[in-house]
Amino acid sequence: MSNILVVAEQRDGTLNRSTWEAVVGGQKLAKELDKEVTVLLLGKDIKDLADETAGKGVTVMVVDHEKLADYTPDGYSAAIKQVVEKESPAYILFSHTYMVRDYAPKLAASLGKALISDCIRYKMAGDKPVFVRQVFQGKIDADFTFDGDGPYLVSFQVAAFNADDLATGGSGVVQNAEVNMDGVEIRTKVLEIFEGVKQEVDLSKAERIVSVGRGIKKPENMDLIKQLAEALDAEIAASRPVCDDGWLPLDRQVGSSGQTVAPKLYFAVGISGAIQHIVGMKNSGTIVAINKDPHAPIFDIADYGVVGDLFEVLPEFIKSVKKL
Repeated sequence: MSNILVVAEQRDGTLNRSTWEAVVGGQKLAKELDKEVTVLLLGKDIKDLADETAGKGVTVMVVDHEKLADYTPDGYSAAIKQVVEKESPAYILFSHTYMVRDYAPKLAASLGKALISDCIRYKMAGDKPVFVRQVFQGKIDADFTFDGDGPYLVSFQVAAFNADDLATGGSGVVQNAEVNMDGVEIRTKVLEIFEGVKQEVDLSKAERIVSVGRGIKKPENMDLIKQLAEALDAEIAASRPVCDDGWLPLDRQVGSSGQTVAPKLYFAVGISGAIQHIVGMKNSGTIVAINKDPHAPIFDIADYGVVGDLFEVLPEFIKSVKKL
């Protein structure tokens, strides 16, 4: 039985949340195809992380090498290629992060295989998975399948799956994979790792989000949004126009050019629901929308919608929440 290989992403001995989302996707696909999931972990001196990961009840394959101490596309693609050639997985899954966008195409080319990237979900057509990704800036969902023999490489959009759905309870196992990196030329020299924008908050980890759009009209009215967020114990986010005008910092933007989120509660206030915003929050658990336009696209995906003036609705809503 060929396994499904999920490539993990770690930094400083910590897995990012999107790795677990990809593992959930792998588990769901494995159940459909009667296969098993193995998580591939790369780095240097990562035994503790491997044990911690296996503690979740998953099988972990570890590649520990000094040339993998820092991420480089040359190192990662070379190491993963050797593992793939030895293990012959049916599918190789990734979370569609900036790192994956950097090395996955190189890996696919070196294997002579295709990569279907940035998928939002999959569906079964008989016994064959069909991968769905958005095209034309999210206006159309398109179906893609692979032709020829595997392994098949697929990356899933952040929040395509819920990390909380991880199937645990199994007996986690750690396996060591040997790779030969002697002839691998690392053409990138890592000097210093830094963040271009210091994020005040990682919205992808928030359980509740209050997001505001141009319907707030002016920055002086943001206090109303802060009151609602405080009442709900939620983080504040925004659509692009609010951030472009400087009313909130750019790291608070949700959408195709901002963060992708999937909180348990997403409160959209004065947001019309342009597709560029929806692609960043459509996988939220419960979506509540307030907008005075009854035809606003946000109502098409909202679980609960209030057609009304936010300046009349929010004060009463805040009072009600505070009484709970």
